[in-house]
Amino acid sequence: MTAKPKAPPTDDAARRDPSHGAEEARREASAEECRAWLRQLLLLRRFEEKAGEAYSIGKIGGFCHLYIGQEAVAVGTMAALREDDYIVTSYREHGLALARGVPARSVMAELFGKAAGCSHGKGGSMHLFDAERNFLGGHAIVGGQIPLGTGMAFAAKYRGTDQVSVSYFGEAAANIGSFHEALNMAALWKLPAIYVLENNGYGMGTAIARATATMDLFHRAYSYDMDAEAVDGQDLFAVKAAMMRAVARAREDSRPTLLEMRTYRYVGHSMSDAAHGTYRTKEEVEKYRKRDPIEVVSQHMRDEGMLDDAAKDALDEEVKAEVQDALDFADQAPEPELEELYTDVYADPA
Repeated sequence: MTAKPKAPPTDDAARRDPSHGAEEARREASAEECRAWLRQLLLLRRFEEKAGEAYSIGKIGGFCHLYIGQEAVAVGTMAALREDDYIVTSYREHGLALARGVPARSVMAELFGKAAGCSHGKGGSMHLFDAERNFLGGHAIVGGQIPLGTGMAFAAKYRGTDQVSVSYFGEAAANIGSFHEALNMAALWKLPAIYVLENNGYGMGTAIARATATMDLFHRAYSYDMDAEAVDGQDLFAVKAAMMRAVARAREDSRPTLLEMRTYRYVGHSMSDAAHGTYRTKEEVEKYRKRDPIEVVSQHMRDEGMLDDAAKDALDEEVKAEVQDALDFADQAPEPELEELYTDVYADPA
């Protein structure tokens, strides 16, 4: 007789409820933590708005993919990680870099192609790296970072550390072969890997329903006997709760997890369709704006007496000043020297 296939994870609440754990996370969050998270959300939003303006007047070249609307995924997941955990992501990474702690000046200078940028002006918008913070890209090939993140998880296990590796990618990348190969490998070798699938509903301008046979993308992990959850990606508290569970599995039991963050981008895929694009309606965008991740946290803080409108406005002005400072710094920073074309091409043999 052939053996029966293993059943998927049995924790139905965690698997099927996108808000699982959110209320408990809300209750446990202190006023200081909420203020810090709200400040980060505002920083990501104001930074991206300013980056969009700079791109429109030619200060930023190449491609530019904004993170507006998806901020809770970045801030909520980073809040559950340690500084020595590994991060690898796609080209929509400005917000993730900022949430990881890469200074706004360093990120903006990189967008401007300046020597003071985190990739020394060589990466631009799509290739942000900060090795000191284990923020290892910024990768333009769709899904190309997923095997890399899996390799980082293998390295952590091989070395005997308790580090976790997190790979961020969009829903379109879940249709390519390396996604399946990486998940199979992570489950087979029991690696401390977390796969954060940022499902914003569109692969460029193609709606997920036109490209994917199943809408529940987290189900794909069951083929590899891997833990998986659907998560409300607009609610920072739901994101953090799910990420805490995934980190515990990875760090304590060396078990991988797929988290499908159901989120939405309020702007186009890139600056080539900077508004909402012709593939979706203004009404659809407005529907999702009713659950703006900034407002979700702000409303909780108001309900708990942690925040009033004046305090939020003051925090927003503080963030806007930081972003303006980053813009001014990037604008005035020097270009890389021509000799830099030949550095960092090969690894140092030493």
